[in-house]
Amino acid sequence: MKSVAVFTNKGGVGKTTLLCNLAAALAKRNKKVLIVDADPQANATQYMFDDDVLEEIYDKKSLYTIYSMARPLSQGKGFSATHEFRRSQAFNVDVLLGDPRLALIEDTLAADWNSSGVRGLRTTFLFREMLSACKAYDYVLFDMGPSLGSINRSALISCDFFLLPLSIDIFSVRATENIAAWISSWRKRLDLNISSVADLSDVEVDDLEFRLNLLGYVNQQYTAKRDSLGSRRPVKAYEKIMNTIPAAIEKSMVTSGKYSQRPLNFHMGTIPNLHSLVPMSQSSRKPIFELKSSDGIVGAHFVKVAEADDLYREIAVRFIENIESFK
Repeated sequence: MKSVAVFTNKGGVGKTTLLCNLAAALAKRNKKVLIVDADPQANATQYMFDDDVLEEIYDKKSLYTIYSMARPLSQGKGFSATHEFRRSQAFNVDVLLGDPRLALIEDTLAADWNSSGVRGLRTTFLFREMLSACKAYDYVLFDMGPSLGSINRSALISCDFFLLPLSIDIFSVRATENIAAWISSWRKRLDLNISSVADLSDVEVDDLEFRLNLLGYVNQQYTAKRDSLGSRRPVKAYEKIMNTIPAAIEKSMVTSGKYSQRPLNFHMGTIPNLHSLVPMSQSSRKPIFELKSSDGIVGAHFVKVAEADDLYREIAVRFIENIESFK
């Protein structure tokens, strides 16, 4: 099992749409996938489940969610004894349901991070302990908000990889520098916290290794046109910014030591603006490439749906290849 956080600290880049459709594309390739909705906005959960499920989360509060998993530890009662996942039939993946109440533990995670000792490490590795119960899956994908706060820090520290969704603007490019700086800072502080504990078995988490690696990035939300040969290319304004991304990624996140034996192609794919297909997908609660006429697809939309199938399949293939290169 490999865990991957789909993350950037810039909002509005289509992160959840990428994650959910990538997960479905991986499932089409016979991979067992679990999505952990670690965003208190619970957008992935809203995308993949009907209103009756959402009502049980928001109104009745009767379902096992990510808050159910995190709450015992935040109350000093230890790790959750059970983990329950919900099947999204349309996306063919399992989900640890999101919950707005997850935001309630943000302060606890922040306070514990700033204190040394066993409790600080336990809460820091909250998601790593949860992942120990997910070995039956090929991939566990984390959906996260755009902040660099304590919930996201705990998730990133617990994951093997992170995948960057980038909108084609100068702000997304600049965000990569912020992420790299924060990860470096977190690693130093984590090493210090671990060294302060005399008996690490008291943490009750077997694996305390920090191994977060960049898996790659996906360019999104740009306008594309067909050239004279029929190939899809970004229009010039977007292409100019897009051409700066590889160097920015290399400078901020790729070190010669970490990747010298793994010549990865970090550019995992591109997704142009899919316009009305995205809200259609959200309304239908199904992957973009599974949309049918019954979901409102007409005319030229069918071509766009087929193109989306190709785009997400290519990203899924590169996703698998890059992970395999780390074995």
